[in-house]
Amino acid sequence: MDTHVQTDTHAEIREEVRKLCTRFPGEYWRELDARRGYPTEFVQALTEAGWLAALIPEEYGGSGLPLSAAAAILEEIHASGCNAAACHAQMYTMGTVLKHGSPEQKQKYLPKIATGELRLQAFGVTEPTSGTDTTALRTVAKKEGNGKYIVNGQKIWTSRAEHSDLMLLLARTTPRDQVKKKTDGLSTFLVDMKAALGNGLTIRPIRTMMNHNTTEVFFDNMEVPAENLVGEEGKGFRYILDGMNAERMLISGECIGDAKWFINKAVEYSKQRVLFGHPIGKNQGVQFPIAKAYAAMRAAEALLQKGLQKFEAGLPCGEEANMGKMVCADAAWAAAEACLQTHGGFGFAEEYDVERKYRECRLYQVAPISTNLVLSYIGEHVLGMPRSY
Repeated sequence: MDTHVQTDTHAEIREEVRKLCTRFPGEYWRELDARRGYPTEFVQALTEAGWLAALIPEEYGGSGLPLSAAAAILEEIHASGCNAAACHAQMYTMGTVLKHGSPEQKQKYLPKIATGELRLQAFGVTEPTSGTDTTALRTVAKKEGNGKYIVNGQKIWTSRAEHSDLMLLLARTTPRDQVKKKTDGLSTFLVDMKAALGNGLTIRPIRTMMNHNTTEVFFDNMEVPAENLVGEEGKGFRYILDGMNAERMLISGECIGDAKWFINKAVEYSKQRVLFGHPIGKNQGVQFPIAKAYAAMRAAEALLQKGLQKFEAGLPCGEEANMGKMVCADAAWAAAEACLQTHGGFGFAEEYDVERKYRECRLYQVAPISTNLVLSYIGEHVLGMPRSY
């Protein structure tokens, strides 16, 4: 059984992405995992093929594809056993520049991002003390008379900071006690990381349970030119929110891809592994968890597709984006559990790739938005219940 055939949206794109991914088999990812390496060759291949520029308009050198195509690209990467975490941020951080950047910023950065000459991979929002309470962030950008902002503060879980040329940074430009709404007074900047590194910017890698190339970054009187302010000062929180529905649906695509990989892997192993005289897949104790995971994946996939359709039609899609992210992540995790259990002890052996993918997909129960915040969104904004926080 091949779950690829179940999805016919963007079939040609899916086929080409699968072909590219065959050049990067499990051995490639296991070697990187062992040394915590960055998949430079993989990212370069995606860039050269134009997949990372999928959402950049043609006038800036991209493909101008819809969000559903980008989700399909990320899904196929994960369904093929690869990992898009090294580069997926470019797809949703780029949207902030495209939607809110000045004509000069778009012309300066987007063509080079499309060709791969520049990488926009780092997203500086989360902080150690505030977590998902973004409005409580403490990083401050103070405008000086010389046309520059001086930035001081700290960010954490800033993935790919060591492998990115640009960072999309959210910082407070007006103190929280001086704004009417706590979401006001936050601004978004494009930081030239190569220029800033060693000049007020310090990057410190964080080792995690999966090879995610994540870091914490420190700003000590880091200078950012005023022309690198994206949009209007004080409205950065809205700009970041604009891209969050897209981010959640793109990550949902990755989760669907993970679920398909786990299900295919489990099905094939259950046919091949013979115990007590017959394939273990004949046992309902093995078969049913895989079948249930498949059903959950298909249901989650349908919700994601609905969200993508509404997004592309310009309709409100917060409900589908949030619920879709939750159920897609749940489907991936259920498939991971079924796959690992099907493999038994062999599931813990690195050579099967199950344990690597198992570790990688666990993240999406927590990020980019935790399940509890999704449930709070549903309770308040969908069901009309009192705000819980």
